[in-house]
This record gives sequence, C-alpha cells and structure tokens, in this order.
Amino acid sequence: MIINTGSRTDIPAFFHKWFLNRIDAGFVCTRNPYNGDIYRYPLDSKIIDCLCFCTKNPKPLLKNIDKLDDFNQFWFVTINPYEKDIEVNVPDFRKVIKSFKELSEHLGINKISWRYDPIFITEKYSLDFHMDMFELMASELADYTNDCTISFIDLYQKVLRNFSEAKEVTKSEQLVIGENFSKIANEYGIQMKTCVEGTLLDQFGFDSSGCMTQSVIEKAIGNNLKIPKGKYRIRECDCIFGRDIGAYNTCLHGCKYCYANYSQKLVKRNQKLHNPNSPLLIGDVKDGDAVNEISEPSYIDAQTRLF
Repeated sequence: MIINTGSRTDIPAFFHKWFLNRIDAGFVCTRNPYNGDIYRYPLDSKIIDCLCFCTKNPKPLLKNIDKLDDFNQFWFVTINPYEKDIEVNVPDFRKVIKSFKELSEHLGINKISWRYDPIFITEKYSLDFHMDMFELMASELADYTNDCTISFIDLYQKVLRNFSEAKEVTKSEQLVIGENFSKIANEYGIQMKTCVEGTLLDQFGFDSSGCMTQSVIEKAIGNNLKIPKGKYRIRECDCIFGRDIGAYNTCLHGCKYCYANYSQKLVKRNQKLHNPNSPLLIGDVKDGDAVNEISEPSYIDAQTRLF
C-alpha cells in the first residue's frame, strides 16, 4: 500500500502532531471528499510500501523525522521564489532550502525531489526573475536532489477568484522557460520534469512522464513494485497517487494560486474542527458512522531489489 499525504493539504507543515499520533496509533481514517464515506488504513511499515509527502514547509515534521525511520518515504518539497504577496504563510525560500538539505541528508538523495510550481508571469515575477531565481536555487540544491518538476499555472475558477490578475503562461514563454531551465539544470546535474503539461518541453530534455511515477517510488524505496494494472492512477500522467489521507480546504499557506482551497473562510472553519487526537484530519468519527476497512498487501516484489 502507498499512502499519499499531500495532494489535498500540507500535513508536514500544519498537521504534523496529528500525523505522528496516527503513526503511534497504527491507523488513520480519511473521509472521501466526494461522497463522505470514511476509510480506515493501517499505518504499518510492513504493509506501507511508501509514505509520500508533498509540502512547502517540511520543518515541523522534520523535527521528529526519526519517528518515521521504519517507513519507506518519498518527499516532494515545493520551493518557489514568491514573496508574501503570493505565498502568504510560506516561509522564505532560503529557510525551506535549509530544511530540504537536512531532510535529504537524513533520508538520502533518492527520497526527495524539488518542485518549482506553479510558474506564472507578472511584471514583478518576470521571465528574467524566474531564470535568475531558478539558477540560484539550483546551485543550492544540486547536491541534495536529482530532479526538479515544474508546472505552469492552471486558471481554475477558484484560482481566478483568489488571484484575478493571474494569466496563462503563453507557449512562447513556456519555451523560453523550458530551454533556459534545462540549460541551468544540466550545469548542476538536475533532471527537469513536467507533469500533466504535455510534451512541449521534451525537446529540451525534460521528462514529461510524471512526477511521482512507479519508477520514482521504486528508486526511493530501493525495491521493485508489482502494482496491479490501473491501481492508484487517476490522471493522464503515469503518476501513482496511493491512498490520500488529507482533506481539501485545510491548508493555511494562503497561496493565491491554490488549487486545494475554495476559500480562506472555509479553511478557518475547518481548522476549528481539527482534533489532533482524532483518526480523521477534520472532525471525528461518530457513533453510527460506517467505516470501511481498507486492507491492501505490500506491493514490493520480494524477489528483486534495486539497490
């Protein structure tokens, strides 16, 4: 089984105490955001093939990272150069880089990747700005990660509601970014990737197969996986998403481009419902709630090992 903690919220940044409590308890519950069903997953290192994290601030959970040492892990850390006008509660990128380095040293370089996304263009955050900042970050992260995934902003209605000045990145702008980012990354030995962005940037050496593919996870855990065909795949990329234990409308970063929050008002309301001792991230399992026990085996191929 693969557990994904980060497609809906940022658990390491804001819910690390809750998550560690769930590790101690040996199980976690999550509510399906579309039909309200509750699922219960075991948190047993003998069953969980990989804990996958996506975060903009690993530091709170990093303080107790040794409590997760029995688990295989893969971390995606987003480090952008934006300021508080865009990423309201995200720490300065220099602080996140420091945490990234500590995490990489603890886990190993194959278990952590850098995200630089979403990219958008404004007068303040111009093409030249992105080029300069990407080179600065790449020079800092070169010895701590093997790859970097970028994406361009998607103008969903909830994004436009909170970020009305946002504009699509044109094809010509994407080509400029792709070519220049690739040149910079090559200098530092970093493989560039895109996910659900098509193959436009493949001409510059990008890998467009996805950011969290089976091969990525296999490299992180040092084992081959035998995952049933179609399992965990929910998009047109080759990514494997696992069982997501997060909840939408709970992240406190306050990013103007956020895809996971409908409004800050709803986020604040949900925060009041958070109980660090509850099996659920938001709210509690009540008497009469039907809880579906999910039992999946380990998909590690015991007959082969990559390293």
